[in-house]
Amino acid sequence: MEAFWGAVAVFNYVVVGYFVALNVTYFVLSLFAFGTLKSYARRMKSLDLDELIRGGGAPPITVLAPAYNEEPTCVEVVRSLLTLEYPEYEIVVVNDGSKDRTLERLTEAFNLAPAPRMPTASLETARVRQVLQSRRHPSLWVVDKENGGKADALNSGINYCRTPLFCAIDADSLLEREALVRVVRPFLEDSRTIASGGILRIANGCVVEHGQVVDVRLPRNLLARFQVLEYLRAFLGGRMGWDALDATLIISGAFGIFRRAAAVDAGAYATDTVGEDMELVVRLHRHHGELGTPYKVSFVPDPVAWTECPESVRVLGRQRDRWQRGLFQTLTRHMKMLFNPRHGRVGLVAFPYFFFLEMLGPILEAMGYVAFLVTILAGRATFAYVMAFL
Repeated sequence: MEAFWGAVAVFNYVVVGYFVALNVTYFVLSLFAFGTLKSYARRMKSLDLDELIRGGGAPPITVLAPAYNEEPTCVEVVRSLLTLEYPEYEIVVVNDGSKDRTLERLTEAFNLAPAPRMPTASLETARVRQVLQSRRHPSLWVVDKENGGKADALNSGINYCRTPLFCAIDADSLLEREALVRVVRPFLEDSRTIASGGILRIANGCVVEHGQVVDVRLPRNLLARFQVLEYLRAFLGGRMGWDALDATLIISGAFGIFRRAAAVDAGAYATDTVGEDMELVVRLHRHHGELGTPYKVSFVPDPVAWTECPESVRVLGRQRDRWQRGLFQTLTRHMKMLFNPRHGRVGLVAFPYFFFLEMLGPILEAMGYVAFLVTILAGRATFAYVMAFL
């Protein structure tokens, strides 16, 4: 029995060590993020976005919007995308075998008609039925295909992408009008940039008119309010800190921009994972690290995309379960990067953090809570240990 309690005591110290390591990492990332945000704010004061828009210095972009059963919102989302302030861009909506009237709604609203468009890549996807173009908005295209999932839909969009950059968004994402201009900045500043992501904000409770957030408000739902704080911490603290360390490992699937050639060379989106957005970024890191070619993955804190967050515990649980499974699938698939100096700070710092503290964290935390309660109930917890745990 004493051996059992000895093992529990050791495990309790491991759990406390885990929490210390996690919070120290958060604190250090916040320090880096604070300095980087101040520097970024100073740079943005000298950047004239209007001049960039008018000057035509920004490369063409294709916005890829996968859609599956989006009948209630698809028209409004596309209208919002058509109002983006950017010199040259196309919109490719990929209808991923919707079973509702998504395609019919888009056809009626934008006068779609079959049009020739040759693929520029040969990524394997579900069968494409037809390609349509809007007669009212020539830059709007719809790829109608059989169902294959979000990653498959994005790969279909990449196959028909004709621009050097593509922007991947969720079907329900609302982009601010200047979002593309801001998120493309790293590509203009550094030719090595292959990917860039922007911040996500919670739209619950906000006033939305014509696909744009016109009044930012807190959600009435308490669970959604906690997520507002969580998103701000994750993006302005975590991801900004990792960007300062040049070790960005995640770009949200709701708003990210990629160099098309780099994504195709790496195999584009994996269709056998639920975390295709993170998997692509990690694979890009691995691909370029193994080739030894210089590259850069960036995060920009102010190109805002707005998204709806879950307001019930059940839906939130399904979302976080999907995120955690995606994290597990991605990190175990690319284990060769763990502590691999060939991948620089990504392999030596970022990958170990996400592997040990984020992926294994929930298991360790759950077991730690049980061990903590058992120790308390058995009367074997010291005051110092309880305070350290809390």
